[in-house]
Amino acid sequence: MGARLFADEWRDWKAERERDLADPHGWLALVSLDWLDDTPRRYGDVPGLWWQDAEAAYLAPQGADLVHEGEPVVGVRRFALVNSGAGTRVSAGDVEVEVANRSGYLVRVHDPKAPVLRDFRGVPSYEPDPDWVLRGRFEPFDEPRPTTVGAVVAGLSHVYTAPGVVRFTHGGVEHALTAFNGKAGGLSILFTDATSGVTTYAANRSIGVGAPDEDGGVVLDFNRAVNLPCAFTDFATCPLPPEGNRLPFAVEAGEKLPHERS
Repeated sequence: MGARLFADEWRDWKAERERDLADPHGWLALVSLDWLDDTPRRYGDVPGLWWQDAEAAYLAPQGADLVHEGEPVVGVRRFALVNSGAGTRVSAGDVEVEVANRSGYLVRVHDPKAPVLRDFRGVPSYEPDPDWVLRGRFEPFDEPRPTTVGAVVAGLSHVYTAPGVVRFTHGGVEHALTAFNGKAGGLSILFTDATSGVTTYAANRSIGVGAPDEDGGVVLDFNRAVNLPCAFTDFATCPLPPEGNRLPFAVEAGEKLPHERS
């Protein structure tokens, strides 16, 4: 691939990435985060009464005009969600209230008028460099391993399934990174490196890796290393990389520290 084509494809990818970030109900639209307890109550401007027990979260609309999965919420609605998994959303006019399980239930509001979204100017990034496209090898574990990692929220943890490790060589030295399941049969790798806390977000970055070929070969394109939502907002509960996923060299590729954190 020629250098110009490589750079053009990266810029197309970056433009799409920034369009996704600018979604009116995306991560940059977050304006609040509240943890539920066992007492039904209203949380700030979040409509309805919310609470949780050991099994689920609950919503009583209390006359509010709320919609969940296309249907009006007319009675108590129960949400039993997988820990560290996908949340679900309740619409309330032009805002969306996300319900999620993060070792306990939370609600957070996505508001199209959020200041962070309003002021979004794109994400600073290193210039694309083909030298940061590295070949690696995926080595599966005998059985996928539940892996507990910390979070940017003190005292919180996440549990993900790690199917194996990705090994690659940089500067003549082999490195191994624990991988989690990604999209479309691919992998997702959380990592930090020598730029973390200097030119890039201190807690983490993420790189998506396509499905391994028949010999386990994979491609790691660090030019497409991205920030997690916590790099942009204090209302995210992002995971930290698993133990051992700190690279001892500077990955001067991918997204830098967002304007929101500089």
